[in-house]
This record gives sequence, structure tokens and C-alpha cells, in this order.
Amino acid sequence: MKKNSNRMNRINDEITKEIANIIRSELKDPRVGSVVSVLRSDTSTDLKQCRVYVSILGDGKAREETMEAIVNASGFMRRRVAELINLRFTPELLFISDDSMERGFAMSKLIDDVIRRDAGNADNG
Repeated sequence: MKKNSNRMNRINDEITKEIANIIRSELKDPRVGSVVSVLRSDTSTDLKQCRVYVSILGDGKAREETMEAIVNASGFMRRRVAELINLRFTPELLFISDDSMERGFAMSKLIDDVIRRDAGNADNG
């Protein structure tokens, strides 16, 4: 059981890395913004499907257009993954938008604002 989960972890890591490289260097669609991060991949044990979680920074319209471009290129990316990773079956790639990075940036900004405000209050008090 442990051996199989290690194998799946390696497959997921490799798929994540290759898709990130493909998006960064091979997708020519102008809708794909410069700030796209592939966070992780979850491949089913039968290798039929792979959920790919991507984070796209930008406003709502830009995120939607970038996600649409990535989904439209999923067939191309699947073929490239098949060429780059030696698997018996190459899973269907299902792209899922993940806004955790954006939430993290917003949280970091809030924390910085509180620290700045507290520092200002300490100087005045």
C-alpha cells in the first residue's frame, strides 16, 4: 500500500512540474497571463483522470480568460505530458481554479496593515 502511494506522489509531482513548464514556456495563447501557478495535481489511482489545481493572479475577467485558455489547451498539454512522462496511460487533465494564493496575499496584506497600524499607535502612545 505504501509503495503505491509513493508512486502516485511521484506521478503527481512530475505531472505538476511538467504542466507548469508547459504553461510557462509552450502555451502561446495571449489570454494566458504571466502569473499562473500550478499548485498540485491529484491523479486517480486508475490514471484515468488528473485534477490539476492552478492559481491565477489578476482581476476576475483576466482570471476567467486565462482559465478558459488553459482548459482549451488541455488536449495539447495531455499530449505533451504523454511525451514527457513515461506512463502506460496518460490521464485526462481537469483544470480546477484554486484561489488559495490570492487569499494568502490578501491575508498577508491585512497582517501587514495591522502591524503598521500597531506600530503607528505605539509611536503615538
